[in-house]
Amino acid sequence: MNLPAEQAPVTAATEVAAPAVSVDALPGSDLPGRLQAALELQRRARAGNPVPGYAERRADLAALRRFIIENREALIEAVNRDYGSRSRHETLFAELVPVLDGIRHARRHLRRWMRPQRRGIDLLLFPGARNRVVPQPLGVVGVIVPWNFPINLTFSALTSIFAAGNRALVKLSENSRHFASLLIERLPHYFPPEKLAIFDETGGVGIAFSRLPVDHLLFTGSTQTGRKVMTAAAANLCPVTLELGGKSPALVCEDFPVRTAAERILFVKLLNAGQICTTVDYLWLPRARLAEFVEHARQIVAARYRNIESADYTSIIDATAFERLTHAILDARRRGAQVVQLLPGKPWDAATRKIAPHLVLDPPLDCELMQREIFGPVLPVLGYEQLDEAVQFINARPRPLAFYPFSRRRARIRYLLEHVMSGGVSVNDALWHVGQHDLPFGGVGASGMGHYHGGEGFLTFSKLRPVFYQAPVSGMRLLWPPFSALADRVLDVLTR
Repeated sequence: MNLPAEQAPVTAATEVAAPAVSVDALPGSDLPGRLQAALELQRRARAGNPVPGYAERRADLAALRRFIIENREALIEAVNRDYGSRSRHETLFAELVPVLDGIRHARRHLRRWMRPQRRGIDLLLFPGARNRVVPQPLGVVGVIVPWNFPINLTFSALTSIFAAGNRALVKLSENSRHFASLLIERLPHYFPPEKLAIFDETGGVGIAFSRLPVDHLLFTGSTQTGRKVMTAAAANLCPVTLELGGKSPALVCEDFPVRTAAERILFVKLLNAGQICTTVDYLWLPRARLAEFVEHARQIVAARYRNIESADYTSIIDATAFERLTHAILDARRRGAQVVQLLPGKPWDAATRKIAPHLVLDPPLDCELMQREIFGPVLPVLGYEQLDEAVQFINARPRPLAFYPFSRRRARIRYLLEHVMSGGVSVNDALWHVGQHDLPFGGVGASGMGHYHGGEGFLTFSKLRPVFYQAPVSGMRLLWPPFSALADRVLDVLTR
């Protein structure tokens, strides 16, 4: 069901429907002032209710779920309009399904996550004393969301944030204008602005947003922009979780069936036309099997997509990205790489911003395809003679957000896991570790810092507050001055 704004229900967490919040509607004479006003509104609300209880948090999660279900078709259409052409099934499969499953997971485990943890007493001087670790909300969390999976990355973050009992300010991408407009119009009928406020990117909003003194900042995007966000947050000593990208490799060992690897890798590579931070950015294969992979790739892609006009095949997000990708393909070909177009007909269409799937065999290592995250349906393929050749190549570059080893031999997988560091791993496939709600998601080094999803998301947006409870009679009396012979004996025992 897709309700218009005036008919959308008010949730248990909201007593009255609040007006939509936009940057222009907030008090203040300038952009930073209006953003600060939104932050202060949530801070005042937090002061009156600093630690929402279990029932309120479950109600917030239920409201997120209702919003997704009741506005399902509008969400799909908004993202489709932002892309120009976005596969409906990809939006359902890669955005709505994991969000709804993540909300169910959080509601199922929330009571256990909220429970204070018992910890042992370390000193012998404290008989009867107790230690506890109490998870408490941080307060107001800022979220900067990219355009490639706006539904997933907005509502997965909010699931963790609300489960931990926080409030949220969310800034969306300049490429998500229809999606942002939908959220600004309809979300206030599910959450008041003192709980959740959404901001569109109208120019300069991201810079001002990252300078807000929020209690935690979650940014998903490029490594280059992540550095700027972290620099801005540092002025406020604001802790950040950075979910960045990089060049995530797949490495197929000689024992793994090439067709099976091609089927799995190409599904992930062409999902969302390759516009995924954890897609396969380049592939290592045994050199003797390159031709076999190319032949399987032609068959697999032709069976899945008749041509680039298929409704199942997604457009590149904007003209700038389209031009960058087409230029990179042409540049690789001019410099001697073998470029293989995997669908018949024209290689791309500027009107629809669709680019046919391409393999680029043995690309120059200094070309754009090998120097930056591709974010498109282009897969560089490199051949190796010895496995360590590929391992050394990967390790000589910034640590990737994901790593995808393919082998049927456990010892070889163990070797690769020990010798190649990355944010996360899917073995004998790609991407699927991201959708496991009981696994943390996050990068390492240049691909990010911190984790969220599931229980780790709850912990990221909570303060694990250590609390010591003194016993009715304090054993420390033995060590109060003036120090006696008894104090000497006690200290002698404790330092043996």
